[in-house]
Amino acid sequence: MADVVIVGAGHGGAQAAIALRQNGFAGSIEVIGREPEYPYERPPLSKEYLARDKTFDRIMIRPAAFWADKDVTFTLGREVVSVDAEAKTVTTDDGADHAYGSLVWATGGDARRLTLDGHDLGGVHAVRTRADADRLMSELDAGAKRAVVIGGGYIGLEAAAVLTKFGVHVTLLEALPRVLARVAGETLSEFYQAEHRAHGVDLRTDVAVSALIGGGNDKVIGVRLADGHVLPAEIVIVGIGIIPATAPLIAAGATGINGVNVDELCRTSLPDVYAIGDCAAHANSYADGATIRLESVQNANDQATTVAKGITGNPVPYKAVPWFWSNQYDLRLQTVGLSIGYDATVTRGDPATRSFSVVYLKQGRVIALDCVNAVKDYVQGKKLVETGAVIAAERLADTGVLLKEML
Repeated sequence: MADVVIVGAGHGGAQAAIALRQNGFAGSIEVIGREPEYPYERPPLSKEYLARDKTFDRIMIRPAAFWADKDVTFTLGREVVSVDAEAKTVTTDDGADHAYGSLVWATGGDARRLTLDGHDLGGVHAVRTRADADRLMSELDAGAKRAVVIGGGYIGLEAAAVLTKFGVHVTLLEALPRVLARVAGETLSEFYQAEHRAHGVDLRTDVAVSALIGGGNDKVIGVRLADGHVLPAEIVIVGIGIIPATAPLIAAGATGINGVNVDELCRTSLPDVYAIGDCAAHANSYADGATIRLESVQNANDQATTVAKGITGNPVPYKAVPWFWSNQYDLRLQTVGLSIGYDATVTRGDPATRSFSVVYLKQGRVIALDCVNAVKDYVQGKKLVETGAVIAAERLADTGVLLKEML
């Protein structure tokens, strides 16, 4: 038995173990992860790791020796398949039972797969794990030169940017009228569409895929569009979101539909069971109290700290400002806040200079900023989001005035 069992060895699981020790927890900690590796950073998989700018050892969250020093036990290469909340045990796919005092569910999510014909062909990739990225890299090494990316979210755009670096002809397909439609306004979407096209990406919006076509070796050779046109492809990357990995917890009686529901201390409806990160649905004050899931390193890490404080007897409700980032080409996008429900935007700076910010407003309040190569705006804009500052659009647009001077 472990005093705390953490299911999931990603950012949230790793930070939960670290934060427990930082908060003076002296009990036993076991982390169960379905991948064979110790915890590593996920964002670089579609950025620096895929681009070969960072080796795997450089994206490890901590070296193996750290975990031994902190007396954190790992069970790797095993997946939890069931939870018995009454007996306080989890069962892994090898049939072993792991008893817990407190359970922290930090499983994140699985890449959403296509369901159309050909979805299971060779050469069709997600970019969610190290193994995913390694398989993709091996095909590039073997000489693949034509790729189709399905999905114009951050994963798809980042992967497209990296592939162009290797001289791959990339076609990116987005079903909606613009890329990043679910997370950003039109100004940012139009900017990134133009950037990718300028770098040689054949970016198409309002496009539906009807099937993937295989060759004689069960490997993808093409993508058929709804209009019947076929795009040649040696590689297909699917970036259409994730499905929260919560099935065993929901089967055990935890409440939740899109993820597992947690309260302000990240507690599920099951006794002594917490959930954090991508799979945890919580009421977020930066979304006007709406219940949402946040797929970000920030959210996973901050919720992990919330859980650690609760377990060690110093409960502090979760109320962290959301932030995200994306690297594409030489562009560094930093986002603070949530633009959900915005009713107006202000562009600060000129997108043509490739350094600007988009400020999102809701009923006059600043609720979020997207900052492209504009670090000062990102750092200073956080306070505007935290306070829900009400500032005239003309003043926000004035790059001659620092955001910190607007409070």
